[in-house]
Amino acid sequence: MIRFRNQRGAAARWLLWLALLVVGTAGALLASADNGGDREAVLLTVDGAIGPATVDYITRGIDAAEERGAEMVVLQLDTPGGLDSSMRSIIKHMLQSEVPVVTYVHPAGARAASAGTYMLYGSHVAAMTPATNLGSATPVQMGGGGLPGMDEEDLDELREEAEDEAEAENGNGGEQRDNGEDAVEPATEEELLDDDPEPRRGDDAMERKVLEDAVSYIRGLAERYDRNADWAEETVREGSNLTATAALEKNVIDFVADNLDDLLAQLDGHTVKLMSGERELVTEGIEIVRMDPDWRTELLSLITNPNIAYILMLIGIYGIIFELANPGAVYPGVIGSIALILAFFALQVMPINYAGLALMLLGMIFMIAEAFVPSFGALGIGGLVAFITGSVILWDDPNLNVALPLVVGTAIAIGLVSVWVLGRLFKLRGKKPATGHEEMIGMIGHAREDFERRGPVWVHSELWTAETTAPVREGQAVRVTAIDGLRLTVEPMEQDERAEGSGPA
Repeated sequence: MIRFRNQRGAAARWLLWLALLVVGTAGALLASADNGGDREAVLLTVDGAIGPATVDYITRGIDAAEERGAEMVVLQLDTPGGLDSSMRSIIKHMLQSEVPVVTYVHPAGARAASAGTYMLYGSHVAAMTPATNLGSATPVQMGGGGLPGMDEEDLDELREEAEDEAEAENGNGGEQRDNGEDAVEPATEEELLDDDPEPRRGDDAMERKVLEDAVSYIRGLAERYDRNADWAEETVREGSNLTATAALEKNVIDFVADNLDDLLAQLDGHTVKLMSGERELVTEGIEIVRMDPDWRTELLSLITNPNIAYILMLIGIYGIIFELANPGAVYPGVIGSIALILAFFALQVMPINYAGLALMLLGMIFMIAEAFVPSFGALGIGGLVAFITGSVILWDDPNLNVALPLVVGTAIAIGLVSVWVLGRLFKLRGKKPATGHEEMIGMIGHAREDFERRGPVWVHSELWTAETTAPVREGQAVRVTAIDGLRLTVEPMEQDERAEGSGPA
């Protein structure tokens, strides 16, 4: 009987544990279903030029969306363009993303120019708001040439290829040009009036290399997502632009939406192509999670701002100069070193024109040298001109130029400081020495006894041996005219001179 009751108790415990297990499993499944129902769309916002700070912000945003298991990333874009290297890094991250990236040119009046056009073509979904535009994707050539922000290695490779091509053309086509077989004929009237001219190929071998590289890149992006590759090539070669409506008609973008809610409604059920395969977007009831730029992005954006980088470089250079001129001051050296390192970081990631940097440094050296070398203003004026010229051409991208008022104001300030230093220097040179033997010249003392050639005098609270060319009486005032070692040369003073004389006796 007891054994039967024990068996019934064991069975009851097993049933209790089984019930708890079922309830726990059901709760976990319900929680999982609830989490799956809370679909999220991570919203990133880019307003300004594309640069290193933008790369950091977008890549971290996409990575965060992947970790959260978000349905998509919506990149709200308004940009005039930016650095080629930064643009390519962003697009590379978009292409490899496991979360669909929707680039949305918004609000009305925004644009996706230059690098922004490439980013639209590199997104899984491209959308625009009415009254926005895209285009002007022609590579900008300034200074060293090429797309803004291209790596030096890439430029060197393009230059070498361009030189080889030019040599080949000169070598192989020389006979034809000599024989007149390959001479270029003037354009006919029909060719000039032709509405469909030949596409732009570049004026020289180097420009052709850069242009063809950009064309191939954007056509590859267009073909990846079945968008209009011909217009993509046109905007690179000719700098063409399109409005939102025209872009939709030409199959350049996928949607035109008035606002974010309208965009999400249109995206519902849309199929996108990812590296892992196709995916259908589900946006009904989706939650928008904003990821605004944090302090790190703001700091990077601040440092890589051309005006800030310019100011940091000046602070760094002059801080180091002041520290070397006044060893032990500490503060100028510390502040200058930190500012210079931050400036070097900005110069490393931005398309700097080294000729402009050299002119800036040369100008500062000339203006500093003006305070020490009597050049009658030649060094100062030349330094001012070199400094302003170098500052204007410092960056290789028109979107990253230093503000002209800042350049002029800084140059004027440096020039005024140089003039002030020069004036103080001349003033100090004309001032009577306050220490050493030179200080004694012109001082007034008194004879301690009568003497005709040599005798003791009391000058500067000290007893000196003095020589004179005129007899001196005891107590008579004398003026020091020269000093030779420990012997003074003095001259006696008359009564009226004593009243006007000055100096310690």
